[in-house]
Amino acid sequence: MTTAANGRTLWILRGACALIFLLAGGAKLAGHPFMVEEFARIGLGQGFRLFTGVVEVAGALLLLWPRTTFPAALGLLGVCAGAFAAQAGPLKGDLIHVLVVTAPVAATAWLSRPRAG
Repeated sequence: MTTAANGRTLWILRGACALIFLLAGGAKLAGHPFMVEEFARIGLGQGFRLFTGVVEVAGALLLLWPRTTFPAALGLLGVCAGAFAAQAGPLKGDLIHVLVVTAPVAATAWLSRPRAG
């Protein structure tokens, strides 16, 4: 893939991931009943829901600034890992949706990784 195509692909991925995490983080911060109930089932408290929401919204915004795309994507991969653990553990939920969100975040991290030289 050419550099121009990589750039376009990265911008599309960044926008899509930012939208996903802005919506998810916003729902957590707004206290959407589903999110409140889900975090109650996880057992880490509602403070953790708010913390996760802040991390998701901040990560989404930082994805859009080219200098911070890579660390933001890494941070959001951490959120994805936590979501996977929660779904596999106490929530006993569907892991597919976590993997569907993780794939574009991982691709964003890969395409925005620092290169030597």
